Order: sequence, then structure tokens, then C-alpha cells
Amino acid sequence: MLISIIEQKCKMALERAFSSRLQDLSVEVTRSTHARFGHYQCNSAMKLTKVLQLPPREIAAKMISILEEENTQGEFEKIEVAGPGFVNITLSSKYISQFCQKIEKNLGLKLENPQKIAIDFSSPNTAKEMHVGHLRSTIIGDCLARLFEYQGHQVLRLNHIGDWGTAFGMLIAYIKKFEPEIISGKKQANLVLLVSLYKAAKKLFDEDELFKKNAQLAVVSLQKGDNETLKIWEFICDISRKAYQEIYDLLDVHLIERGESFYNPFLEKTIQDLEDKGLITFSDGAKCLFLDGFVNREGEPLPFMLQKSDGGFNYATTDIASIRHRIQDEHCDRLIYVTDAGQAMHFAMLFAAAKKAGYLNPDKVRADHVPFGLVLGPDGKKFKTRSGETERLIDLLTTAITQAETILNARNEEKEAMSTQEIKEIAHVLGINAVKYADLACNRTHDYVFSYEKMLRFEGNTAAFLMYAYVRIHGIKRKIQQYDKAIIQLIHPSEIALGLHLCQLSEILHAISDDLMPNRLCEYLFELAEKFNAFFRDCRVEGSIEQNQRLALCELTAKILQEGLSILGLKTVTRM
Repeated sequence: MLISIIEQKCKMALERAFSSRLQDLSVEVTRSTHARFGHYQCNSAMKLTKVLQLPPREIAAKMISILEEENTQGEFEKIEVAGPGFVNITLSSKYISQFCQKIEKNLGLKLENPQKIAIDFSSPNTAKEMHVGHLRSTIIGDCLARLFEYQGHQVLRLNHIGDWGTAFGMLIAYIKKFEPEIISGKKQANLVLLVSLYKAAKKLFDEDELFKKNAQLAVVSLQKGDNETLKIWEFICDISRKAYQEIYDLLDVHLIERGESFYNPFLEKTIQDLEDKGLITFSDGAKCLFLDGFVNREGEPLPFMLQKSDGGFNYATTDIASIRHRIQDEHCDRLIYVTDAGQAMHFAMLFAAAKKAGYLNPDKVRADHVPFGLVLGPDGKKFKTRSGETERLIDLLTTAITQAETILNARNEEKEAMSTQEIKEIAHVLGINAVKYADLACNRTHDYVFSYEKMLRFEGNTAAFLMYAYVRIHGIKRKIQQYDKAIIQLIHPSEIALGLHLCQLSEILHAISDDLMPNRLCEYLFELAEKFNAFFRDCRVEGSIEQNQRLALCELTAKILQEGLSILGLKTVTRM
């Protein structure tokens, strides 16, 4: 990373200037917030004032003196002290040009010590349709998985679907009693039918004690592996799986299904292990863990319930068993859970429980909950259909594709440049890209308002704007057709600004791998498209003396745009 090289040089300068007075020195270098402050800024001089008993500007001056002395390769164009002791660093155009050549051959940041990372995301409930609430988990989780895969990590993309428990007892009992033809195959079933049957089963479960008893017995039969009950359960799961896969195919998302049923064999063993360690406390007949720092509104200890008084298990049981399995059996180095912000307390308690049990050692395994806000409608409330129902995810995605096609047809009427088939293919990419990008561009901890009109615009921070920058580069190449491969030589200020930005991709990816905020990459790519447009405005490419060098800069821009969009889960097109 470019920023790492500058950090190393600044650290070297400080150590040489004050070697006998500094221990375990860490240097802080950041990208400058404005061009007038140079390209990078080192703020360490002010933090070392107390240690060195010197004014920060004096510390900065000594540091600059050594940096200038060591600037034999001409990496720095200008280094100066600013304000109370900031060190502003401006890189030379020659050095930025050379760095562009390096990254052209080796994009991104490939880590020396790859990890095994489990990312738990999407996680719909079987026999229920995926809705807009599943959108964020699926898109954010897929983006993080793509990032870590790009960096060379081994990623387990886990779909922890809800496919076990009382809900299935209700549905199985209802199908046995009222829809036996589904079991025999005389009646066709799809997810829409299953959803309606589940609603009817839930209503009967709440109203009829006999049916409730039969549903509970069906759960017991399922847990014991009764063949007939398992056959119905597998049938339900298969129908749901096919419906979910249609959405995953649209989104180009790949997952390994490991639902609650996968961890069911480990639940009793996990509870027994916790009992053997003396960690289980009974509270109103339920087996619980009490964790330091977790209290209710009255200030009383808050139990983390792992087994109900009737012997039944819950989400917490499955989740702690899954942590144990992912660390002890899968040997994961990092665990990431992508769920809505409403589950923050559950995961805080889960991680605390796993630490207390000895399953999760923070020094060896990092665990992150990645919370996200709500998708809102134009009224600022949860996004719903006009009838008041929660928006089905499949309908949302197909509508985005349809609206993209309408926009592209209108644009094509002016140019008549694309065939009907081309428009359909591009509309599919644009519609899905627009939905994904609008979600990822928002700080994931915030709610955002879903708007087809805004997300499909060709101006502003949208997928279409970025796609069009990529298309423009391919348009330049089509016009020139024949050219000689050249090295990048940055001379014009707009070329230098674009080149420097291209060099900073790995810095952004490194930051996201730590804070798990995909909007950082969206901001980077939006700035990249803007800087490319400024370059295209200021620097003639076709027919200029610098044509080949500038075309090489265009090609690197296209390459990084494509890589960045791919990490977000977006596809590119060469015409629009």
C-alpha cells in the first residue's frame, strides 16, 4: 500500500532523529482532506511532544530534514510543516506514475497470511418468502465475502436458514391433516402455497389446543428422525430452497446452506459441555448463562437462556453451538455475522457467552456483528407494498430490471444505438446493480429510503454513473482501435489526481477489511469516476501527442473500476 510506504519512511525519519528517546513508535499517516494540504499528512509530531519534551513544529522540522535527505529517488515533490505541527507530503508525479505501473501488474492487496473467515449472512426462514428485510444482509454479506476472497482469504459463505423447530411442527401437522395430497404428490405445491398454509397453521396453533399438541408431537417426531415427518420436512425445505435460489441467481450470490438443522446434533453436547464447566444456572427452570455487564431495565442480571424449562432449544442454543463448531471443527480465524441492528444485544451476549465458555479466544479468533439499518419507503416507514404487505424481494428485483429497461429504451430512442436484445441484457445488469449499489453506498448502520427513481439515475453517486464511466473508456478504445502499449506518464494536474487515486485502492480495501463498511468502496469508486471525467474533460486522448500514455491511464482506470464494482457484487457492460 502507498500509505504504508509513507508510514515506514516517516517512522524511519523519526527513529533516526530521536532514536534514543523513542520506543515502540507508531506513526499516524492519513490521506489529506484537501489538495492544498498535499497528498498525505503525518500527525505524529504533536503526539510525541510530551515524550520528547519538544515543540511539535521542531519535531516535524527534524523529521522533514531526514525525509528530504533520504529523498534520493525523488518520491517526494514537497514536504512541509503546517499549522501546529502537521507534516504535509506531496508525492512527485514521477513516483505516482511508477506506482501506477506497479499496480497495473498487481492490483489490490494480497495478504501474506490468509485467514479462514466464516461470514453468516442472508439467512431467510424456510416456508416463508424472502422480503426486502433480507436484502441488506444478503448484499452486505456478499460484498464482504467478495472483498476477503479478493484479498486471498478462504471464505465460508454460510446461509444460516431457519429450518427447524416449532414452526415446522405446525406446518407438518397441518399438511398431514388438511393437505395429504401434497404428500402423495397429487397436488402441486410452491412457496406461495406453503406461506398460506403456514399462516393457517399458526392461526390454528393459537386457537386449537388439540392441534397445538399434535404440532408439538410433530416437532418431537422430527427431532427423532421419523421417516414420514422427515420426508415432509425435506419437501418443505426443497420448495423453499428453489424459491430462494431464484433470488440468489438474480443477485449472483453464492452461499453454503447450513441451517439450524445442521447444528441440531450438536445442541445437547454443547449444553452438556457448559454444565460440565459449571457455567449453567437455572432460572425459572430454564438453563441459562449469566454474563457480567448484562442487566435488564431494572438493573437485574439478564439471563442468556440456552434451554427452555420444557427442554426445548432456541436461537441462542443454535448460535453458541455454531460458534463452537466454526472455531473447533472449521478452525476459523474470524467470524462475521451480518444481521439487522435489532439483534445487537443478542450477539453481544453470544460473544460474551462464547468467551466465558472458552470457545472464543479474542487473541486468536475475531468475532464481529455487522449490524444494518432498515429499508424505508417514501413515507419514512418500513418499505411495504401499496396493500401494506412487506415487499417480496423477487418483486423488488424484477421491478428494478423493468424500470431500467424503460429508461434504456427512452435513451435509445434518441441514439438508436442498441438492439432490443442488448437493451434487455443491459437492463438486467443495470437494474440489479442499481439496487445493490444504492444499499451499499449508504452507511450500513443507517436506514435508507428505497427509490427506483434515484437509484437508476445516470447522475450522482449511482451504479449507472459508475457504469457509464467504464463504458466511456471502452468507447475511447473503440474510436482509437489501433495503438501501441505505453507506460503511464502523469503530467497534467488532472492526470496526477486520477493516478494518485488509482494508487489508493488497496488502502480503501484494507480499511474495509477492518471496519466492514462497504460504503467506503462506493465513495472511492464515485470519486474515481469523477476524477476520470475531469481528466477526460481536461486531457485530450484520441489524436493527442500523449495518446498512448493517456490510453494506458484509461485502461488502468477501467481495470480498477471493474475490480471495485466486482467486489461490490456489480457487473460491468461495455455499451449503454
